[in-house]
Amino acid sequence: MIELAWFSALCDDDHEQLGVADPALLSSYEHCADIVHTAEAAGFDSILMPSGYALGIDTVAFTAAIARTTDRITPIVAVRMGELWLPQLARQLATLDQLLGGRMVVNIISSELPGEQLASGPRYRRTLDHMLGLRALLDGRTWDVAPPRVRTVSGTCPPLYFGGLSDDARAVAAQAADVYLMWPDTFERVRDVVVDMRTRAAAHGRSLRFGYRVHVVVRETEAEARAAADHLVAALDPAVGDAIRAKSLDSTSVGVKAQAMLRDAADDHGYVEPNLWTGIGRARSGCGAAIVGDPHQVAAKIQQYRSLGIDTFILSGYPHLDECRRFASLVMPLLRDT
Repeated sequence: MIELAWFSALCDDDHEQLGVADPALLSSYEHCADIVHTAEAAGFDSILMPSGYALGIDTVAFTAAIARTTDRITPIVAVRMGELWLPQLARQLATLDQLLGGRMVVNIISSELPGEQLASGPRYRRTLDHMLGLRALLDGRTWDVAPPRVRTVSGTCPPLYFGGLSDDARAVAAQAADVYLMWPDTFERVRDVVVDMRTRAAAHGRSLRFGYRVHVVVRETEAEARAAADHLVAALDPAVGDAIRAKSLDSTSVGVKAQAMLRDAADDHGYVEPNLWTGIGRARSGCGAAIVGDPHQVAAKIQQYRSLGIDTFILSGYPHLDECRRFASLVMPLLRDT
């Protein structure tokens, strides 16, 4: 069973061309809700609600606002460990789950807080403690304090999605995540990470599901898709791209460095392997590559990842409304039939 998710651009991450500001595409309730409703109508199973600080709008507040205007799509709600007192976070998420009728999963983010400087080890220890505590409280068990009265619809903790490439991050995922999320990389390196994470989880008597977060650029022909990818970065000033990436709180993480290495290994057109284009990472931190091609090439690339045991795909494209519709009409039927 494949889970196809789209991306609601809550952090001002929507563009016609990367590095070129477009006031009409800045995060707002109206614009982001339009993306959610379009993704639901198009047949996506879930939608990522990303989290930021300086940019965009608040994840939980926005998700609560659209909860009663959707009836099928599952929000993947991103929350940062340490940002809220744990019992407060548990109550907040349980309330949100109630508003959504139980249609919610949680994307755990381990990052420094604004103005904080915390080494990887202590930060991930905090993250693990919060993940274990959050699961206990949402399961109705005491974790230093009594669980909140309000419970999730299921009475248990929603699935926890979590990612990270460092050894500390992998150790946390093996112990506490339900779905281990990866950013784009070559097929061989993705395969190696899946093997490593299965081994790590088994050492704790656990198993993991796997997810893949990647952009897409799909057109009727490969030539059109490659031209669309080139158009995305055609107006990008390299200095502007550097500044955009530097704004992110995770700009020095192992995962972000791996995305930079991927760009460095690419050919002159930005392709590191067939149909995997790294140009998007020139103007954004985090997930920095896209599957580019015609509908059958994009579907085949996703099927390659599925052969590794990856069953969750969190996709996005620019502008998000347009690419959402394209993917749904051109690629989704090829994946739903398999």
